Amino acid sequence: MPRASNNVASRRRRKRFLKQAKGYWGRRSNNYRIAREAVEKGLQYAYRDRRVKKRDFRRLWIVRINAAARLHGLSYSKFMDGLKKKQIELDRKTLAELAVHDPAAFSEIAAMVK
Repeated sequence: MPRASNNVASRRRRKRFLKQAKGYWGRRSNNYRIAREAVEKGLQYAYRDRRVKKRDFRRLWIVRINAAARLHGLSYSKFMDGLKKKQIELDRKTLAELAVHDPAAFSEIAAMVK
């Protein structure tokens, strides 16, 4: 007697992976085994990069603050130290936005820190 294959469940499982692999190039989009590997790797990257994105943005903000602070004769570390001593509680995201979009406000903050 042949063994049962549970075709419905396995077909559904394969369809789910192939649907996720839609838009991938070559056999990654239509060969189940390769598509499954590509999808799993993609999900690993997505999980990892949700955390890496936070680091990348923080690095970008620091670069922007540093560039703006140097225009006012301060290094990044001296600028941030001055903010803490004056008890100005602005986060890096806000400071970077000010540095890019409102240089006048940033220069006032830099003057207070000096």
